Amino acid sequence: MEGVWENFMRNNQDTFKSLFQRKKSSSNDEDSQVISPRPIPQLSALANSVVFRCSKILKVPTEELQHRFDIELPESVKQLFTYARNFLEFCSYQALYKVSRSPDYLSDPDFRRLTYEMMLAWEAPCVECERGTKETSSNNEEVEDDEDGSLFYSSPISMAVQVDDKKTVGREAFERIAPVCAVVADIITVHNLFDALTSSTGPRLHFIIYDKYLRSLDKVIKAAKNTLGPSLTNLPLSDVEIIIDIEGAVPTQPVLQHVGISAWPGRLTLTNYALYFEALGVGVYDKAVRYDLATDLKQVIKPELTGPLGARLFDKAVMYKSTTVTEPVYFEFPEFKGNFRRNFWLDISLEILYSHRFARKNHFKETQQSEVLARAILGIYRYRALREAFQFFSSQYKTLLSFNLAESLPGGDVILETLASRLALLNVDNSPNTVKHPPTASPFSLLALSQLGFIPQKNAILDGEALIVGDFCVGETNPLETAVKQSISDTGRAEAAQATVNQVKVEGIETNLAVMKELLLPVIQLATLLELLSSWKAPIKSTVFLMSTSFAIIRGWIAYILALVFVFFAIVMLWNRYFNKGKPLEAFRIIAPPNRNAVEQLLTLQEVISQYEALIQTANVILLKIRAILFAVLPQATDRVALSLVFLAVVLAFVPLRFLILFVFVEAFTRELPYRRDSNDRWLRRLREWWFRIPAAPVQLVRADEKKKKL
Repeated sequence: MEGVWENFMRNNQDTFKSLFQRKKSSSNDEDSQVISPRPIPQLSALANSVVFRCSKILKVPTEELQHRFDIELPESVKQLFTYARNFLEFCSYQALYKVSRSPDYLSDPDFRRLTYEMMLAWEAPCVECERGTKETSSNNEEVEDDEDGSLFYSSPISMAVQVDDKKTVGREAFERIAPVCAVVADIITVHNLFDALTSSTGPRLHFIIYDKYLRSLDKVIKAAKNTLGPSLTNLPLSDVEIIIDIEGAVPTQPVLQHVGISAWPGRLTLTNYALYFEALGVGVYDKAVRYDLATDLKQVIKPELTGPLGARLFDKAVMYKSTTVTEPVYFEFPEFKGNFRRNFWLDISLEILYSHRFARKNHFKETQQSEVLARAILGIYRYRALREAFQFFSSQYKTLLSFNLAESLPGGDVILETLASRLALLNVDNSPNTVKHPPTASPFSLLALSQLGFIPQKNAILDGEALIVGDFCVGETNPLETAVKQSISDTGRAEAAQATVNQVKVEGIETNLAVMKELLLPVIQLATLLELLSSWKAPIKSTVFLMSTSFAIIRGWIAYILALVFVFFAIVMLWNRYFNKGKPLEAFRIIAPPNRNAVEQLLTLQEVISQYEALIQTANVILLKIRAILFAVLPQATDRVALSLVFLAVVLAFVPLRFLILFVFVEAFTRELPYRRDSNDRWLRRLREWWFRIPAAPVQLVRADEKKKKL
């Protein structure tokens, strides 16, 4: 028996070796067929390692890549001080462009490591740069064992440098490399993405955070591709619609639709063209109701308060309003704490709405419109990935959604105009790009969605090897990148100004009235002075003011006086600008009104509401009396008003304007003179009596038809 076993082991020795031998042997066989490249003298060790791995991906020797770089790119990107970095970009962009054609590249840990090392190499591309930033790596052997057999790593070559986990990536390198993959980042929001990833680690990005983000993004994309199942077959989706997100399918996270005073639970689905709500029936979902986001229907989407029976209690809803719905529809996202679900759905719904508005405004064709929508969809996936991995919640200027950000940023219209000019250059004829014939832009985001399997490959244009990858060109700054940076610089000032606004906001009606009274004190004092002069309690001062103002009106000096007032204010501002430079502005001191308890505040609020209601009633009475005069309810009053209007028209036609202004001023200013006071009071009394005798036009309140309202 032992002899048989020994013969069996001897005959199958090679088979057992092939079963238990590491994958490294197969990669060594492949590497043995490739001539080990010579390190490029201008590059650092890490940059040489990245370039060699790029050459493996492209299946082109490093010498050939360098030769292409030297002959194809202009001399402006081959200067001595930028040669290493630009050559690294050249190799990295082409390698990433090829790798991203794989539908599952985000799942590959080697891809995540390679892109991170590209950023590290971008910061230290040359030998001189590496000497200043080089750190000692203590785990090279461990990393090599983990990465054996990878497409991106080749452990047999001595120049393959592994990365120390202590090394981190800066903002500029991340913004230059990450957006090359349309799924990973977008040029418009890449700065906000970097801030979100480094919010807990300072201004540098660690690999563990970057790796977690890409794994979460891969998970979100795979979940999105699996959303269209048998349970969603009742949605009336068109061929070009892509389901982006679904909410309400889990019983613990319902969605309530409020219409009027009624509310119903259901499932809410967002696509790249509309919102769909399916009310929950008896065990099944009813037919979906479609709320369009693509057509120009004057849609309004904003946060709102909802509650039972139409009460405005909870700030957890999104309102949708358009010309196709008779009354606003509210989607409530109940949760015990905060309104994070509502904010997320508000942001992603607005992103789709804004992207369609942008496409309509610029009259884009089908491919260009699809590119715009693809950019919005990928932004939503990135937002969702960060939200699930790091509990990230965006703010006004820190959102990861491109079109939302452009709507809120100062100068965001410039970003959209630049983006529109880029989209106008889309390569829609599938012609190959060459260096002699400058390449047009590619539908970069649309290609990314196609390569991920969201849309058929035939609907996307897969052009050849391009020097322009997405929104980036080797060694050059894209106009869109310039517009974004300019807008970001303006955002800092806007945020600082908004912070001061939030600080000076006070609560309470009386407190706000006190603040307003103190701020308008110079205007109040001027009005008090004019009232004193018009009362003629100081006859000499009133006479001087009347004569001087009348002379200025007759001579036509009013315009010059206004101009002098503007010049005076300009001089005061320039004086403060140059002589108070660097001095902090003193706080405006206001005497706070006495504090009141809750009952007193409610009584004050009730009084203010009563006064406001009385003011509205008075305004309505005036309008109804004017209507009665217009339709001759009281013929005598109508005759008087008609004759007065004819007389006023004749005066305006033949009397110079300055004399009319003089007449109005003198008449108003001399009403309180002793010899005019009695006659003026008598004339005003007759006018009030005439006004009281005019009846108001009738008004009939009709309730809305409840049946039509339900329809």
